Amino acid sequence: MSASSLKSFSIPSFKLPAFVSSIGNKLPQWPHAVALTAALNAVVKMKLLPEDSLERLEGRRFLVDVLDTGGRASFTFRDGLFRPLFYLPETPDLAFSANLSAFLQLMARQEDPDTLFFNRELSIEGDTELGLVVKNMLDAVEWPELPKLPKLSNILSFRT
Repeated sequence: MSASSLKSFSIPSFKLPAFVSSIGNKLPQWPHAVALTAALNAVVKMKLLPEDSLERLEGRRFLVDVLDTGGRASFTFRDGLFRPLFYLPETPDLAFSANLSAFLQLMARQEDPDTLFFNRELSIEGDTELGLVVKNMLDAVEWPELPKLPKLSNILSFRT
């Protein structure tokens, strides 16, 4: 899927039913942090994040709260790597809260953090300067173009 293909794909705003978050809140939260830090470390190893900005994250604690799933991930950046925290910090240095659709829209670059913030779809709490560092760092990422996938009709067609 090319970058232009992603632009034609639109993620709608949605909110999962309340029972999803009621179940998610009862589940262990550390697997979310492990998965998120693994993804972030892959991005670091691909050198997609500016090193000078990464240095400013050293020792800071972060929380990502996906409201409609009940999932939370807390992590830190230490010694050049993102590391999961196996507890939820009382006062993280920076916390992001949004529904799943808003985070998906951010990842797909369909929406920018400022728009989601001013539309009250994304909450950012904590160190304002750190929040700007993270926002600018994410804005600067140049995602590599993904290889084109074959058309589904080509995969499903049978040759006799």
